[in-house]
Order: sequence, then C-alpha cells, then structure tokens
Amino acid sequence: MGYDALLWLSFGGPEGPDEVMPFLENVTRGRGVPRERLEEVSEHYQHFGGVSPINQLNRDAIAAVEKELAARGVGLPVYFGNRNWKPMVEDTLARMRADGVRRALVFPTSAYGGYSACRQYDEDIERARAAVGEDAPELTKLRQFFDHPLFVGAFADALRTARAELEDAENARVVFVAHSVPVSADAAAGPPSEGGHRYSRQIAEAARLVAAEAGVESYDVVWQSRSGPPQVPWLEPDIVDHIDALHAEGVRSVVVCPVGFVSDHLEVIWDLDNEAAERAGELGMGFARAATPGSDPRFAELVVELVREHVAGAPARKLSEFPAAGCTVNGAPCAVACCEPAKRPAS
Repeated sequence: MGYDALLWLSFGGPEGPDEVMPFLENVTRGRGVPRERLEEVSEHYQHFGGVSPINQLNRDAIAAVEKELAARGVGLPVYFGNRNWKPMVEDTLARMRADGVRRALVFPTSAYGGYSACRQYDEDIERARAAVGEDAPELTKLRQFFDHPLFVGAFADALRTARAELEDAENARVVFVAHSVPVSADAAAGPPSEGGHRYSRQIAEAARLVAAEAGVESYDVVWQSRSGPPQVPWLEPDIVDHIDALHAEGVRSVVVCPVGFVSDHLEVIWDLDNEAAERAGELGMGFARAATPGSDPRFAELVVELVREHVAGAPARKLSEFPAAGCTVNGAPCAVACCEPAKRPAS
C-alpha cells in the first residue's frame, strides 16, 4: 500500500508579540517551569519583534523539499503541522483527512533520539489522530538521520566555512553544541548492551562524524538552552561556561557548530549568536558559528531520500553502526530503547 502525503512535523514558534507567552505556556505546560523563567525567555523573543524564525525556516525547507520531490518523480503533497503553535498538527491532520489523505509519512524536524527529540513526536502523532477521530490518516514517522551522509556533509562544509572566518583558524578550538536535557532523561535509554542509544551518545557520534569529514582532530561537545529547576541536573557544560574555561586555558578563538539543530531558530540565534558570541567578545576571543543544514540544498535531498526508503525501497544511507531508529506507525514506540521518558521520582 502506498502513501498519499508527507507531513512536516515541527516544534512551532510565535509569529507576533502577542503570541509569545501563550506559545511558551504551551511548551512548558505540566513541567513546573516558574513564571519568571517564562518571562525571561519571552524577552528573548521580543528582541526579534516577538517572531521566531522557525516557522518561516520550515516553510522555506518545505518549498525546497516539494521541488526535490517533483524532481525525483515522487508525487506527494507536503503538509505542515506543529507541536506547540499554529499551524497545530491536529488542525493539519484534520485538513489532510478532508483532502482524502489515508496514509502519510511524517518528517519530524529533529535528527536525534531522546524523549523530546523523538518520542514526543510519537505522542504528537497519537494526540493528533485522537483529536481527528474516525478515519484519521495513518501516519508513519521517518527514521532518525543524525548519521546520514548528507546531514554530516552539510555540517562539515559549514564548519569549514566558519573556521575560515577566523584569523587564526588552525588554532581555533572547535566546539560542537546541542540542546541540553535532564541527565535522568538521557540515562533513561539505558546502556547500548540493552539496546539503548542515548541522545548524548548520538550527539557525540554526529560530532565525531562531522569533525572527521571536516578534518578536525580535536574538539569539544557541550550543551545549551537548559531550563527547569536548578536542582535538577542537566547535561553540562553549558556553552558560555565552556568559553570561560577555554579562555582560562589560553584559547584565543572558538568556532561553534550547533550540531544538535537542523535550522537557525531562536535558541541558536539567542544562545549562540548573542550570549556565547558576546561572552567571547568580552574575553577578547575570536568567535565564529557554523550554519545549520536546514537551508543547505542537501537537506531537501536528505528528506526525499528518507521518503524514498518507504516509497521506492531505497537503501538507508548512514555512517554509524547505531540502529536506524525512529520509524513508528501511529505513534507506537519503536523497538530501539533510545527515547524513553525519564521516570519522575516518587513524591
């Protein structure tokens, strides 16, 4: 049986000042994030007119994918839905049903495993199908792609370009950055011997692959954008703290590669282009940031390759030995234990 459409499933973001706080409340609902933290993050958005770049970045990427699908002779319309803001995935799925879509592939805009990066998209699919009800389209989520050669190649070229911006490029310290998560959430996947492949191990593997492709022998892997109560341990070190540590070691310049992200959305722009770059400037350090792959033509090629694995039996291209996890049907979890939610401590 074939597929009728491709659903592009993303995180969402506000597109005006009045949407910022409702959006943040959606994102953090049930997580106990203090109001003052939401107000702090809201201020970040207001620096950009209350508009996150993520929705437009998604629309641009969808247009590139539509063009690539047509070039490859794959006749699938592309629909756009979000987890946290308009267009909400529930509304998009209802429109798909009205358009006669019965079976669709789903591309989640995250390359990795882990609860927020993978399993939560399964929950989005379940929630949307439940909201639509009878005759909701069947949805098959595409696999993780952090080790796909096109993903790695795009980042490697972006890293080379960023290094070339620095006067002392050969001595600049390369630092790979990804979104931090609670240590408990990362540990929930379990050890590799039990089928677990933690988010942090996937990030480390992607960094290794990109560094090797770019000819970088020495590098660091750090984190950004932690939230939640300060007493809850998250993956460390933070990028700004790490810049301080590098400065103390005598490092004179740093090139940052946001390997955990597919596009230059607000967390990348704020945490790296503002906070990290400003700290490096205060310390008199050179700073350059590699671009994310979402606007690279290879990203659209990558998405279509993932689609063709299902519609044309194309081989799965990957550069690591990690399982090609993430293919789920209607939100049912896959067999690889990389995306378990962290168990909450008993009260």
